Amino acid sequence: MANPTLNQSIFQKLRTESYSESMTIKGTMAKSLLLLVIIMLAGGYTWKMFYGAANPNATMPYLWGGLIVGFILAMIIIFKPKTAPYLSPIYAAAEGLSLGVVSAIYNFSINPEGTSSQMGIVLPAVAITLTCAFLMFILYNTRIIKVNNKFRKIIYLALISILVFYAGTAIASLFGANVSLLVGNSPLSIGISVVICAVAAFSLLTDYDMIEQGAMYGAPKYMEWYGAFALMVTLVWLYLEILKLLAKISARER
Repeated sequence: MANPTLNQSIFQKLRTESYSESMTIKGTMAKSLLLLVIIMLAGGYTWKMFYGAANPNATMPYLWGGLIVGFILAMIIIFKPKTAPYLSPIYAAAEGLSLGVVSAIYNFSINPEGTSSQMGIVLPAVAITLTCAFLMFILYNTRIIKVNNKFRKIIYLALISILVFYAGTAIASLFGANVSLLVGNSPLSIGISVVICAVAAFSLLTDYDMIEQGAMYGAPKYMEWYGAFALMVTLVWLYLEILKLLAKISARER
């Protein structure tokens, strides 16, 4: 499956459990909205801190701390879905703290003279991310695009290719190779970013599909939090890729 946090086997295993309330799509979407609000609030906090600090490097502990805590919590939630109702909001807060700093760094690199109220590429990145999520929901709900095994395999192969690309360029740069053509602001790099953004956006369709299947299987109520958490994982990835793309385009225009 496209998103490793959501796969059919998880819901199939839950059939053997006994519980009083079942997962619903409406409940999952409501919890997804709550986690999204937490991410934005936490991100807004570190965003203002970055621009208000005499030394923006003072926000680095929030960046790395958020990443480390978020990763640890994500691993716990993935392997212990029952912890999702308690850990998902904390995960969202940790991710938000990191995203606020990352967003500020990208924004500052484009406009060093800007203030916290001048969101530059960040506001468009947020708007495009949410628009993509809404459009993909419509495409899925109307079945204009059907999520079948062939579609899942294509997304899975695309994700593996992206992972190999990122790992390859990282290793190459460690050995002194010049990878600016692939990761800088060249037309080729921008094209690669567009493709990655498209894959991230279409990955949302597989997330929606797994959430719907969870509701159909009658998964326990706590899986609403798990589904919401999984959806946030993809949305955060999509946002970061869009932010990176806009930064590359802005850098070429200067």
